[in-house]
Amino acid sequence: MTITMTDAAVDQLESVAAEEDVSLDDTLLRVAVVPGGCSGLTYDLGWDTTVQEQDAVEEHDSITVVLDKKSRLYLDGSELHFTEGLNGDGFHFSNPQASRECACGESFGV
Repeated sequence: MTITMTDAAVDQLESVAAEEDVSLDDTLLRVAVVPGGCSGLTYDLGWDTTVQEQDAVEEHDSITVVLDKKSRLYLDGSELHFTEGLNGDGFHFSNPQASRECACGESFGV
């Protein structure tokens, strides 16, 4: 398994899907690493309906996750969290591949 998700992350994704009228029966969560941010790489989460040839597919309760080949290298062993509080609401990754992160936690480098 490339990534894991906390119960809070799964619950929040289910809530977002319901609010956006997204059917989790036929919609996937694409998790990717893209260039950007002050540390060089950033995380990208978005709904998708297509699995590409080189994608890995993972099941996390009601959420089907797809990851492209390059992103799997950067995300292996990562955990997706959802937090609420003084440090801000949102999804955050604990990524053992990251050798540095920016102060806000939105980007990382290897």
